[in-house]
Amino acid sequence: MSSPGTYRNAPITSVVLAVEVLAWAIGIAFLLYAPSALPQFRFAKPSMLWASFAGLVLVLAYLIGLRLKNRAMKRFGEAGMLPGMVPGVSSWRTTTRFLLLRHGLGLAIIALAGPQMGTRVEEVKAKGVDVVVALDVSNSMMAEDLKPNRMEVAKRALAQLIDRMHGDRLGIVVFAGQAYTQLPITADRSAAKLFLGSLGPNMVQRQGTAIGTAIEQATRSFGADAAKGKTIIVISDGESFEDDGVTAAKEAAEKGIIVNTIGMGSPQGSPIPVRVSGSVIGFKKDKDGQTVMTKLDEGMLSRIAEAGNGEYVHATSGDTGIDAIMAKLRSMDQSDLGTFRFAGHEDRFQYFLAAACALVLIGLAMGERTFANPFKKRIGWSA
Repeated sequence: MSSPGTYRNAPITSVVLAVEVLAWAIGIAFLLYAPSALPQFRFAKPSMLWASFAGLVLVLAYLIGLRLKNRAMKRFGEAGMLPGMVPGVSSWRTTTRFLLLRHGLGLAIIALAGPQMGTRVEEVKAKGVDVVVALDVSNSMMAEDLKPNRMEVAKRALAQLIDRMHGDRLGIVVFAGQAYTQLPITADRSAAKLFLGSLGPNMVQRQGTAIGTAIEQATRSFGADAAKGKTIIVISDGESFEDDGVTAAKEAAEKGIIVNTIGMGSPQGSPIPVRVSGSVIGFKKDKDGQTVMTKLDEGMLSRIAEAGNGEYVHATSGDTGIDAIMAKLRSMDQSDLGTFRFAGHEDRFQYFLAAACALVLIGLAMGERTFANPFKKRIGWSA
């Protein structure tokens, strides 16, 4: 039982927790059933939804804060004197204000997650060059002389390239001991991004680093309708023991294709970690039981770039080398590649953002204390 002039903890706790449980129940039910009931609905950035757990922290902090306020007010004066000393204390106002602010934050988080519903048709006029990225996915790319490892830096380089290509077309070839076309040349950047998450050593069964084969496969990717400016970007650590990458680059250059290279790793070398469930349990060893050290072969990558009339760039953990490569691409002849139509998703975040702003503004405008009125005795929430 609360004293006059203090907040009614029990009713406030019950209401706040009931609304919180209801909100989470609605949210979880929506996430579970939306894929089947609303197949065209999705979140552009679903990872942002993890921030929703901050709401639970706010609820806990609010309820604890009210109890601490009550204790402080009780120490401030006797129970009978509190209503006069601290006039207008209102449990229902402070609770309503908190709920508006808390769930306004929840709606803002949903808006940040980028809800999308339905599709729209986009037309893109492409004018640029044709680029085929030959990405090394061999085991050596898991070495951690770049942070977090060579593969992740290579994928970040590819993501940056995709984001900066406007009007250009892109294809992707993955290679280790063999080479495969992962994505035929396309102007659809969203299609290219779909493959980023799946890139890794498990994509190619035969291990090794066949750069020459990768360049040959990339060369075949350019069709009869290829742009005037054509380039291959090899992203690798350069440890090629399978074939002759320099000869393949020369043959590509004879066909008007420029071969650029980006080196991943360090010349000093690094062991290749063996992971189980995300934890390192050792390092890869050779047939003699010695730890394998994989080193960046800058000499090989430089010779390949020179033979292909291109440029070699050494990537680091902080610089993927894409800036230098993009400068090279922009200096090449640009071609009109036609108009392409794509289906994109319609953003719906604005509705959630508008509702969030409305709740927050109402909450901020609403005071926590009430004014004297003739109906005060009829309001059960009034402390």
